Amino acid sequence: MNHKHNTYQQLVKAVPKSLQLFLNVCLVLLALILSFLLMKELIEFLNILLKGGTSDYKLFLANILIFFLYFEFITMIIKYFKEDYHFPLRYFIYIGITAMIRLIIVEHDHAINTLIYALIILILIISYFIINITPLERPVRSSILMKKD
Repeated sequence: MNHKHNTYQQLVKAVPKSLQLFLNVCLVLLALILSFLLMKELIEFLNILLKGGTSDYKLFLANILIFFLYFEFITMIIKYFKEDYHFPLRYFIYIGITAMIRLIIVEHDHAINTLIYALIILILIISYFIINITPLERPVRSSILMKKD
């Protein structure tokens, strides 16, 4: 009976470690792919500079924002490993703001959509502000609150 219990305990410990290893390998592969795409965008910028620029400034700005999206995702993956397998919420907010700005630049034909994108950016900025003023750790409840009558 004790042997079965030990085997079960080992299995319970091995499953999360195996899944964490799988996730880590996948994130490293994703970071490599994003790094390749980031370098590809950088080469495209250099080509535009060397060829004398582009007349389509919207496309150029959209490419810059795509560059920053790749950059932010790579930074988020780095933070994931540095902060013991945790994604900080603020990086998702950065990515959301950048993506909405890109949409405003690229797809600004309909005023109502542009207004909605701007409201989404405002909501994300307010969320970021709330995250920054909220303490990192929740205060411990006092023993008075924990007692039941």
